[in-house]
Amino acid sequence: MEVDMHGFSIAVALLAAFGIIVIGVLYLLSPRSATLSFGLPLPEAGVNIAWWLRLKGVRDIASGLVVLALMVWGGPQMVGIALLVEAMIPLGDMSLILAAKGSTGRAFGIHGVTAALMVLAAVPLLVGVA
Repeated sequence: MEVDMHGFSIAVALLAAFGIIVIGVLYLLSPRSATLSFGLPLPEAGVNIAWWLRLKGVRDIASGLVVLALMVWGGPQMVGIALLVEAMIPLGDMSLILAAKGSTGRAFGIHGVTAALMVLAAVPLLVGVA
C-alpha cells in the first residue's frame, strides 16, 4: 500500500493550522477554561491574568494563519518550512511543562505528538517527496 505523503502533509498542515486557530479563539473567549487543558496549573488569581492568557490566543491565531497563507500563496517547501519552524512552539510548550513538573501526559500526549506530526509532515514537503 503506497502512502500519499502529499495528502498526509497537507492534511496535517490544515489540521495544525485550524486546530491552533480554534485554540486561539478559545483563549480569547474563555482564557481560564482554555488553560485547563494546557498541562500546567492555572495561574494565580488576579485581575490581569485573563488578559495575559488572551495574548496566547492572539499568537495562536496568527501562527495558524501563517500556515494557511503559505498554503494559499506559497509552495509546498514554504509550507514545510513553516511547519518545521512552528513545530518549535509545541516542542517548547512540552519542554516548559516538563520543567515545571506539570502534566507529563499532556506534555507528551498533546504538545509532543503535535510537534512530531508537524515535523513528519514538513519533511516530505521540504525534500519534494510530497
